Amino acid sequence: MGYLLIVTLIQAFSFNLIGEYLAGHVDSYFAVLVRVVLAGLIFIPLTRWRQVPPAFMRGMLLIGALQFGVTYVCLYLSFRVLTVPEVLLFTILTPLHVTLIEDALNRRFNPWALVAALVAVSGAAVIRYDRINPDFFMGFLLLQLANFTYAAGQVMYKHLVARHPSDQPHYRHFGYFFLGALAVALPAFLLFGKAHYLPDGTAQWLVLVFLGLVATALGMYWWNKGACLVNGGTLAVMNNLHVPVGLLMNLLIWNLHEDLLRLFVGGGVILAAVWISRLGVRRSDTHCA
Repeated sequence: MGYLLIVTLIQAFSFNLIGEYLAGHVDSYFAVLVRVVLAGLIFIPLTRWRQVPPAFMRGMLLIGALQFGVTYVCLYLSFRVLTVPEVLLFTILTPLHVTLIEDALNRRFNPWALVAALVAVSGAAVIRYDRINPDFFMGFLLLQLANFTYAAGQVMYKHLVARHPSDQPHYRHFGYFFLGALAVALPAFLLFGKAHYLPDGTAQWLVLVFLGLVATALGMYWWNKGACLVNGGTLAVMNNLHVPVGLLMNLLIWNLHEDLLRLFVGGGVILAAVWISRLGVRRSDTHCA
């Protein structure tokens, strides 16, 4: 639990830093690439390369590609059309995706998850009822893809570590995670990046360094390690704790003119969607070995 709490605070602060210093100023693909490279410089020298099961190696590469590569490319792109409070609120739906993925792995069908998805969309509409446009819904959909890949990474990591128990500490195999993330981030930057939107100030570089070394390197490692030490219900709650913390930071420091009533009503509807998605789910207490 301690790992998850620390990462929650880091995540809440990071969302605000991205929205205030990077979104609209620094190329999204470049920002993701820098984070991956800095985090890789921490973990790749510590990674064990010999006597690692090929299936485990492939699994870690895929998890990194999904949980960081695809997730953060989509997240940064969503900041182009969404405010920080909107991004935070729309990430509330990550547990819904965890539910869908766990149901798929266990060959279950939960109709409440489909109802929850419709409720979540209505909650998003409440927040932007006077400014709904294709860009807004594109941002919402990008975040749902980010939520899905982030959830998939967590679920897959728990299952992968359980299938391949090892006496080696977790950090000994986390370099594969960032190589998988690099396999997404580098081609994305080379294909879609814009060189004239690179950082042009000390503050932006400092934010990128913080995000790379702290939010990405330590944050992703501690989150996945912590996810192996708690049950599914606790993990779902922790996936959402960064939302109120991040909103509080944003509203008190950076965004004093936000329409609070509309934000909280829409957020309440989205939170109800998460609760609906949990109906009919048989909670399990599966732990990582």
